[in-house]
Amino acid sequence: MNADRAVAAEAWAERVRTARAQIDRVREIEDPEDFYGPWAKRFAQDPRRSGDAALSVLLSIAESSDAWIDIGAGGGRYTLPLALAVRRVVAVEPSAAMLEVLRAGMAEHDIVNVEIVAEPWPVSSPIHADVALMAHVGYDIDDFAGVLDAAEAAVSSCVVIMRSSGAARINEVLWPLVHSEPRQSYPMLPELLELLAARGAEPKVTLVDRGSWGYDSREQLLAAGRRLLYLRPGSAKERLLERLVAERATERDGSWDLDWTPMQDGVVTWQAPT
Repeated sequence: MNADRAVAAEAWAERVRTARAQIDRVREIEDPEDFYGPWAKRFAQDPRRSGDAALSVLLSIAESSDAWIDIGAGGGRYTLPLALAVRRVVAVEPSAAMLEVLRAGMAEHDIVNVEIVAEPWPVSSPIHADVALMAHVGYDIDDFAGVLDAAEAAVSSCVVIMRSSGAARINEVLWPLVHSEPRQSYPMLPELLELLAARGAEPKVTLVDRGSWGYDSREQLLAAGRRLLYLRPGSAKERLLERLVAERATERDGSWDLDWTPMQDGVVTWQAPT
């Protein structure tokens, strides 16, 4: 690893460690074994949906003969629509709850060209494909450089979808009010581009609007707040959260959120080194 590459990899790792240390300092509860278990069903989406700008970018570069790897596939947000457009998708996802949602979507939409690998990335057995997708993966992974190494070794081109800036809405709005300090941000799009530049990649970046992804009810938003702010039910901070959500949450078209200001994601594509 050359010096610039090592420095960029360490800068990413240090940002992750700093954010994680803040969580460990203020947390009142521990993470469940499957972090996404309680809310995995929120990740189910119609694979034939319209209006998803990031998905439109993916479909514009997908070829019918392609094989894709969806690293951190979750409930199939992109796995399923890609499977309708390409030859094969390998969905790599360690969360049992997320895989339950993914399998349900495959069955509902009669999608049969998805291979599931229930492991974290890098996986134990080599996978080779044309394109590797990492959508909202890596924010909290200190060795994200290693994740990219394994992805580039498996494919000819890579795609990352990542927030351009700003934490998840609950963290951005409520963390400072509940924990009395700014949220330490995980690495995002600017840090990704620095990391890729140090690795010698020549990425193409497309900024897309991320539609609001509200909650089904005020109660669901409150439950998410408890999880994302690591609050113990009944604690003083949890009671403060309840008051803040009651004051600030608003409903729009059947969804609840704290702020409806549009946000952007970056869709980053580059060729893997040969």
